[in-house]
Amino acid sequence: MARKRQAAIAALITLGTTLVPASIASAAPVPAAAATPAVAAASAAPAAAPLASPDDPGTFVAPRATVKLGSSGAAVRTLQRRLNELGYYVGKVDGRYGGATQAAVWAFQKVQGLPVSSRVNRSVWRALENPKQPKALVPRGRPYRVEVNLTKQLMVLYRDGRPQLISHISSGSGIPYREWKVWNGKRQLFTGSARTPTGDFRTTWRRSGWHRSYLGELYNPIFFYGGIALHGSLSVPLYPASHGCVRLPMHVAQVLPKMLGTGVPVHVRGAFRRA
Repeated sequence: MARKRQAAIAALITLGTTLVPASIASAAPVPAAAATPAVAAASAAPAAAPLASPDDPGTFVAPRATVKLGSSGAAVRTLQRRLNELGYYVGKVDGRYGGATQAAVWAFQKVQGLPVSSRVNRSVWRALENPKQPKALVPRGRPYRVEVNLTKQLMVLYRDGRPQLISHISSGSGIPYREWKVWNGKRQLFTGSARTPTGDFRTTWRRSGWHRSYLGELYNPIFFYGGIALHGSLSVPLYPASHGCVRLPMHVAQVLPKMLGTGVPVHVRGAFRRA
């Protein structure tokens, strides 16, 4: 059963879908009675792969081909390798432009100040040759930290003061919710603002795999403020859509627990403005 579920998730990621089953939603704060003790995590993240220097444009020569969601071939492999090298994790370099590659392209375009789309054209390739680093939200923050930019809908994991993992996210929608759910055997009313809190926090408890909250299921959640977590979701659109948590693409949520320990600072800044 578990294998079938994993296969279904992988298929959805590859197709770049943003559909989400009714049984899977984003997190909202967990009632105090449901709080769970912290689970110890590895205190040290793996050594960061060196990022390409923006001052050394000769390190990468881009192909001329335009690629987009659904493309395949050598140009896509080149794109995937380059994004991985720069910290925009796409997972396996397989030459197929699926949902994981699309999410990494979105994150890269946001950091570079480019229009966000699935198309990798001449302007995106040029930026891949001369990439900008993400602008730090907390320039004097600790070398090992997470920054969540609600304005750009980005998460950056810093290691040794340098970006190690950069990801597209979807944060709280800001649309108040009022939902009846069966929780602990009782039908209960849950309400909230659906806002991701801003401020300075630290990673606390976590769960491996799917974790059930009263508003749905969270994949590999790492909590940093009550029931607010960084977690994987099958739906991570280009706008805030959660009940308050920070949604991550599934392939990013698969690797983040090995990279992010307990007690690591999490800085949340900004506000998303809808067009």
